Amino acid sequence: MMNPFFVLKSFLALLLVGSTAAAEPYSLRVGWGIADKNDFGEILSGEGEFDTAKTHVLGIDAGYLLAENLWDKPIDLYLNGALYHFYENGYQKDFWEAVIYLKGYYNVDMWDNRLRIGAGEGFSFAERVPIVEQNEALHKGSDTSRFLNYLDVSVDIDVGRLFGGEKWKDFYLGYALKHRSGIFGLINNVRKGGSNYDMIYLEKRF
Repeated sequence: MMNPFFVLKSFLALLLVGSTAAAEPYSLRVGWGIADKNDFGEILSGEGEFDTAKTHVLGIDAGYLLAENLWDKPIDLYLNGALYHFYENGYQKDFWEAVIYLKGYYNVDMWDNRLRIGAGEGFSFAERVPIVEQNEALHKGSDTSRFLNYLDVSVDIDVGRLFGGEKWKDFYLGYALKHRSGIFGLINNVRKGGSNYDMIYLEKRF
């Protein structure tokens, strides 16, 4: 069942948008990732050793710019929707996932370029429970669910501006951590299961 707390939070975030979209309000991201057996905190802190489950994900992510320079800060806010295809390496049938989420980017302009640090939160619905989530739940005694919370944490740099000058700007190369979880049981009683995918991507704003 969808948690009303997150629905309310998403609605309030939309109400807080106080600026109009720029002349280039759309973004398109194509990314590929590999499953990481470390948990979310270990990956972000760099404490875990890379350990892949040998399953992959490939997807396309489209965004619409809701606000630029939000609250007079270098923050852009997007509403994103995505489709990902999970390649389960023979453990089970491959399947699709649909995602919707809000994502903010903090822009750091330096050396005639732009570095973006992004964080997004929303919802994920998958046709099947990924095998890495099944194994995690079995190991830790947790439930599983096709519907879970979604997090997307990323860092990228404008390689278009780096190599092609101003006319090729807003073409980003980056890393993203793609995460599904039940937030310690808040969603569908999934307390310890979840999945993390280390992704590389290209994203264009237009």
